[in-house]
Amino acid sequence: MSGFFDALETREPAEREATLMAQLPSFLARAAVGSAHAARVLGRAEPGDIVSRPALAALPLTRKSDLIEAQAAAPPFAGLNGVPVGSLARIFVSPGPIHEPQGQGTDTFRFARALHATGLRAGDVMQNCFAYHFTPAGFMLEGGARALGCPVVPAGTGNTEAQARAMAHLRPRAYSGTPEFLKTILERADELSLDVSSVQLGHVSGGALLPALRRFYADRGVAVLQSYATAECGVIAYESEAREGLILDEEVIVEIVRPGSGDPVAEGEVGEVVVTVFDEAYPLIRFATGDLSAILPGLSPCGRTNTRIRGWMGRADQAAKMRGLFVRPEMVAEIARQCPGLGRMRLVISEEAGHDRMELRAEVPRGSAEDAALRDRLAAVLQGVTRLRGEVSLVPAGTLPNDGRIIDDTRPLPA
Repeated sequence: MSGFFDALETREPAEREATLMAQLPSFLARAAVGSAHAARVLGRAEPGDIVSRPALAALPLTRKSDLIEAQAAAPPFAGLNGVPVGSLARIFVSPGPIHEPQGQGTDTFRFARALHATGLRAGDVMQNCFAYHFTPAGFMLEGGARALGCPVVPAGTGNTEAQARAMAHLRPRAYSGTPEFLKTILERADELSLDVSSVQLGHVSGGALLPALRRFYADRGVAVLQSYATAECGVIAYESEAREGLILDEEVIVEIVRPGSGDPVAEGEVGEVVVTVFDEAYPLIRFATGDLSAILPGLSPCGRTNTRIRGWMGRADQAAKMRGLFVRPEMVAEIARQCPGLGRMRLVISEEAGHDRMELRAEVPRGSAEDAALRDRLAAVLQGVTRLRGEVSLVPAGTLPNDGRIIDDTRPLPA
């Protein structure tokens, strides 16, 4: 496999950043006209002033967890659509339910670039085992394959024996679907003595491509790469042949922010993935995915120059219920706001002798771990914000894990 999808992939990083920031004001202006939600996000901010990442970071987040209630109150999309409903290509219904609009076009979810990095080329047949029913996944991958000139077998999910027989008969070169399902198909084909050796490539998403599974495919002669995508944003990042992190798509702006606050974190720090998508039909501005990741330093050995992330590292929308009240990452962010100058914070909830216990651990500058006044101040703010009493531990800077976890509920699960 060689070559790049287009020249955008090898631009100087500074050129890419300048281009994205130059495109941002006009996109925001159009979004504010077409989308009531985008207009609310901008508020009194002038689109022409949003020309940098700090300016973008000053806008509020749109949280996936808020969409269910918002769309129930203002159907069908709570004003998130940027074009009239009648001009859309499809309307998807994801669990929740959350309703997502799709605009006109062949590859509106931008999967062609990711599939090209996997090795698909014009004329390669792809058996697409993502779902087509209500959800966008099947159409996402099909749109990218069609944009590359690849015929698609719209196999969908399940029906393992039928999948194996179709694979043996149609001889596709590529598979797309969840990471585990290809293994299920290949093993069923072995049981049926079917030749499915035509499959040389796989593009997977929607789950973890674990090392053991990757080795299984490699032993079968199948090169499997992955992408990180959501129903709302389409492709956010994809894997290249270097297999060193996931490379950001060229048509999105990604921020990694501290869970609960929306404030960007330093490179390498684990935080929540926030995406701005240049999609006229679905103009998402600072969409908080609820997923954790981190930016990797340096560039990919494959020659692509866009920023890399570590991939999916868990969920950011942590919450726990204690003594009848919820504690959330936003509360820890508020504590940090009221007590500036501290490092990472973590709220640890545990059970001791049948009683819930809450402890706020906060990183402090060197020599401050015994500051009783600071400990008392944090305890008072903790109670004021959460309405719950808790203990406070001051720990040296760099002590707490860099894993994006803000609330750590260690209580045993009920039997």
